[in-house]
Amino acid sequence: MEFLPFETVTYPALLVPEKPTPDISVGITSTVPIEIVFASGYVPVDLNNIFITDEDPAHLVERAEASGLPRNNCAWIKGIYSAIKKLGIKKVIGVVEGDCSNTFALMELLATEGLEIIPFKYPYGRQAGLLQKSFHVLVSALGGEETTLRKAEEVKKELDRIRTLVHEIDRLTWQEGKVTGEENHIWNVSTSDMMGNPVLFERKARIFLEEVRQREPLRERIRLGFIGVPPICGGLYGFLEELGVRVVFNEIQRQFSMPYPSKTLLEQYLLYTYPYDIQGRVDDTRNEIKRRGIQGLIHYVQSFCYRNMYDTIFRRTLGVPILTLECDRPGGIDGQLRTRIEAFVEMLGKKAPR
Repeated sequence: MEFLPFETVTYPALLVPEKPTPDISVGITSTVPIEIVFASGYVPVDLNNIFITDEDPAHLVERAEASGLPRNNCAWIKGIYSAIKKLGIKKVIGVVEGDCSNTFALMELLATEGLEIIPFKYPYGRQAGLLQKSFHVLVSALGGEETTLRKAEEVKKELDRIRTLVHEIDRLTWQEGKVTGEENHIWNVSTSDMMGNPVLFERKARIFLEEVRQREPLRERIRLGFIGVPPICGGLYGFLEELGVRVVFNEIQRQFSMPYPSKTLLEQYLLYTYPYDIQGRVDDTRNEIKRRGIQGLIHYVQSFCYRNMYDTIFRRTLGVPILTLECDRPGGIDGQLRTRIEAFVEMLGKKAPR
């Protein structure tokens, strides 16, 4: 796949400051139409990424609990809360339909603390008219004009070019074995906000692609897929590679990169599987199992999350062995998880053709 030299790329619809201030930064609790955010003159900041890449994410959870958030709430919600406080963000877009069931309460809590809260909804059933209405509500809340949605379509074209680079990183992961599962995870998950600066993000992606194309292909005994929300625990990918396993598919992270071709903003976010019914995720995962030669799946579930119930559906429909891993708080993988992973990999090794 050939790409334009970076020096020939222009960004007529994107005006991104080098150092966004809290006044123009908008926190997002999950993937939203960032094209509208950029078109409205703001910079999106994925609060999940800020939380989990903090030098001490466990401390952010503890700070939220010290502020009164319950211990039996999802650690991601608590981490998001503390990340907002740490960054001084004043405006937050909360996905109150199609993501975490705790987000609604978090938004109400933040509103009592003086933050400007913007709810965003992905309509159950993928109803195009209702999603278009959500677009208009978002534009209005961000102070956009009648032309903002048209500008957002232009921003989409520019971001799609950047997303193509991440799609190539994904292809190099599963087809040529030149990208690790963790690198794949990081690049895909970062497309949720383009690291707040699409120009810099594209430059980094191009440099990374130049580097990995020179690598020798990685070898593996087992090819795994990773389904479910991105993990809160660290060290998982590295431990799998120690066992001779490569993760060649990161389901939800890949969805953040908008992997399906689309002509309009509406079509793009209707194709995005995560916020809608489970069948879209099942179909996508089943297709990728076949395409990528996946021998088994790790289904990561977050403690206290309603999405844990989907585990039963995945086991009934996907047709490959599944190991379900559950974690609560940030930190490394403990001895019990290591033992379970080792046993799963050993079982897959016995099933693998010799």
